[in-house]
Amino acid sequence: MWSGTVAFGLVSLPVSLYPANRTARTSLRLVDADGTPLERRYFSAQDQRPLERDEIVRGYPVGDEQFVVVEDEELEALAPEKSQEIDLSRFVDVEEIEPIYFQRSYFLAPDRGALKAYRLLAKSMEDAGRVGIATFVMRDTEYLVAIIAEDGILRAQTLRFHDEIRTPADVGLPERPAPADDEVEAIGDGIASLGADDLDRSSLRDRASRELEALVETKREAGEDVVEVHRASEAKAATDADEIDLMQVLKRSLSQGEDDVAATAGSAEADPDSDLGAMTKEELYARARALEVVGRSRMTKDELIDAVRRAG
Repeated sequence: MWSGTVAFGLVSLPVSLYPANRTARTSLRLVDADGTPLERRYFSAQDQRPLERDEIVRGYPVGDEQFVVVEDEELEALAPEKSQEIDLSRFVDVEEIEPIYFQRSYFLAPDRGALKAYRLLAKSMEDAGRVGIATFVMRDTEYLVAIIAEDGILRAQTLRFHDEIRTPADVGLPERPAPADDEVEAIGDGIASLGADDLDRSSLRDRASRELEALVETKREAGEDVVEVHRASEAKAATDADEIDLMQVLKRSLSQGEDDVAATAGSAEADPDSDLGAMTKEELYARARALEVVGRSRMTKDELIDAVRRAG
């Protein structure tokens, strides 16, 4: 994600930055009932008109209904000066950084020819129990970062700024009461009874995502609620096909004699659904589409007949 140097005194150590974690949560995509993927659009709150990208600007709220517009060029002028260096000019004890400041972890890997200096810096920092504090610029954004040495590896930990941290008073937590000694002892006994020497890594698994994936696989194998993706070009082709089918039905009706048409009309008045079974699946789909039947694209002919009959 980033390449540069870690500078410490006269030492300049070329490194590369790699994320130490990845998103593994199972995600779902929004589609409509017919399987067409949905996209996010911006609309004007006044006239509900969809906006093109060149019509959208950024605004900073300065009142109940006032914004100061900030142009892209102005934002670029405020961007921090690009730098490829992490300058370790301050070192603090590890205990000085509270976990609430930690944001995201990265591994710092030595570039070619820098392994010896990398190992030396990591060991020196780890033996001293010190953490380097610095700022660096990545993708036009300046980050506050802590460089931590652990087991011979340097890790970069981006930090939240101090004004982002909330205090207990900010969220209305009450003053700490003075608990009774016997209550403290009882809680301590409960903690000791559940103690473990090591953290079981299996307890850190994302159970919810695994259960969701198992549900999806079960439904896929059973063919339940599986919809085909309908993209814009496919949707247009389906619409054209519907129009052709409707034209064919109309032509067949017009080609009949007046007596046949009258007889058909009389039959329809007696039983409006009597001709559904004689229709092709394409004709049934066209009628279901006109009636806005949900899920019609994945229905069988019998299901379409039943859905059209109920919708009509």
